[in-house]
Amino acid sequence: MSTALQSAYSRLIDRYSYPYQETILQFPAQDVPPRELIIEIGFGMGDATYKTALENPEKDYIGIEVYKPGIGKLLDHIDREGIENLKVIEHDAVEVLGQMIQNYSVNGFHIFFPDPWPKKKHHKRRIIQDEFVSLLIDKLVPGGYIYAVTDWEDYAEQMLQVFGNQKLLLSEYENYAEPQKWRPFTKFERKGKEKSHSIFELLYKKR
Repeated sequence: MSTALQSAYSRLIDRYSYPYQETILQFPAQDVPPRELIIEIGFGMGDATYKTALENPEKDYIGIEVYKPGIGKLLDHIDREGIENLKVIEHDAVEVLGQMIQNYSVNGFHIFFPDPWPKKKHHKRRIIQDEFVSLLIDKLVPGGYIYAVTDWEDYAEQMLQVFGNQKLLLSEYENYAEPQKWRPFTKFERKGKEKSHSIFELLYKKR
């Protein structure tokens, strides 16, 4: 972690984050109807995260991550850009969703280029598994979406199977989705393309 990122993390974490807690997160009183809530799981260095929040000020965003350099970088972006609709939670995503996020409260989940754990013996560590996706569905409002992107073909095939197993999820695409124009280009996507990897996008909505 560079000195600059360490400084950003130390100065800004309390200002732009929700500390992990074992009770449901209570948001400030909002206008009616309530603002949409979008959660990004594993935001890496946060490039797509802050750009999406900046371009959609009418929505609220939460980024969940445990990688401190990435958290420091995103906090710096939030502070420099004056972003008021984005907060960070530094903790394991499964515990955050299980303890802090109310059921039927999330309008969308973003999971962009999650760790592919490429070795077959490590596939069980991949975050897109049946139990985890069931948890996401519990948190989504009807019509809410899960948008996942990877550059690993075998992981994409696993995602198709996992999402396809869920009766409450529906995709308007036969298999992979078309790239959504609003999704910012990320460094992970650039690295994947440099390796001649294809980009696989999956977009499912809760019935």
